[in-house]
Amino acid sequence: MSGRHAVMGARGTAGLTAGEVFVVVPGDVDDASVPSGGNVYDRRLCQGLAAAGRPVRELKAAGSWPRPDAPARDLLARSLAALPDGAVVLLDGLVACGVPEIVVPHAARLRLAVLVHLPLAAETGLAPDVATALDARERRTLRAANAVVATSFWARRRLIRHHGLEPDRVHTVTPGTDPAPLAPGTDGATRLLCVASVTPRKGHDLLADALATVAHLPWTCECAGPLDRAPDHVTRLRRLIGRHRLADRILLPGPRTGTALAASYAAADLLVLPSRAETYGMVVTEALARGVPVLATAVDAVPETLGRDPNGAVPGVLVPPDDAAALASALRRWLVEPDLRSSLRAAARLRRGTLHGWDDTARRMTTVLDTLRRDPQ
Repeated sequence: MSGRHAVMGARGTAGLTAGEVFVVVPGDVDDASVPSGGNVYDRRLCQGLAAAGRPVRELKAAGSWPRPDAPARDLLARSLAALPDGAVVLLDGLVACGVPEIVVPHAARLRLAVLVHLPLAAETGLAPDVATALDARERRTLRAANAVVATSFWARRRLIRHHGLEPDRVHTVTPGTDPAPLAPGTDGATRLLCVASVTPRKGHDLLADALATVAHLPWTCECAGPLDRAPDHVTRLRRLIGRHRLADRILLPGPRTGTALAASYAAADLLVLPSRAETYGMVVTEALARGVPVLATAVDAVPETLGRDPNGAVPGVLVPPDDAAALASALRRWLVEPDLRSSLRAAARLRRGTLHGWDDTARRMTTVLDTLRRDPQ
């Protein structure tokens, strides 16, 4: 039953329930103060598996992943050691990929699947030596796993190529999207929304520079997302916004979840996502589910996530990554060209009808887990 945390059976296959899966998730998976796409995926997946009749036992792994302290490492090691032989275990890659010395020794007796939300070395701002070390650790973990799950087709191709993985062991299970009412917006143009943790990878600094070039036009931009994941970056961003004299127009309210996030989407005329790296971009489909067009960087899986409507039109605008001038040009066009806004909004509303729900995500993951169960060790 979903929601049973750290309740492990004795070693030996006798402790297994038919179809049971153990899911290892970060300890902050339900912490509303630090929302993330990975945490939302993990929670909704567990709920979807349980709703479909799959017995789920969760193990919350407290710690600062992917570089945990000794107590967090010891707890994970003890928890995995307590799992019954032959158990199917789905591990969030943020937890698993940084500690191969803990995970890999269990690959011979457990059936391990690792869910990669973001390759560890892809996080922007890491020192080169840290990124190299994390990349090597991730490679060791993924090569030992029975299955690897990526959240986009782009990410699957990247993992296979970069880590030299066997293609038949790497699967794609994309996030779902909840149905939502059409967003009424504000005035159809001026209310901009960016939903992302305020970290270097998400590109808020590029957005601030781009918005400064269109400061003579009417707009406000709400940047909703956690402010404590990269405090030094947030400080620099606040200074940058101050230098541009935009503190009253670029808003940093912190994380938004539940009804507060729904209200932000409802008021939005345009979603902006200036990321430097993105293996899926769940906020893109969250916006499209409300018929809100998207302005984003054409990086990694974002073009795939944005997709096209049934007529072949793109429901937004894609610009090169790390290019504030291109972002500014696209913002200017959005703000001054009503025909462009109308066409993008129409495409977004059509794309809305093609999105898949979380039940589809659970079905696809069930297929992976069932294949894993049938594979000989």
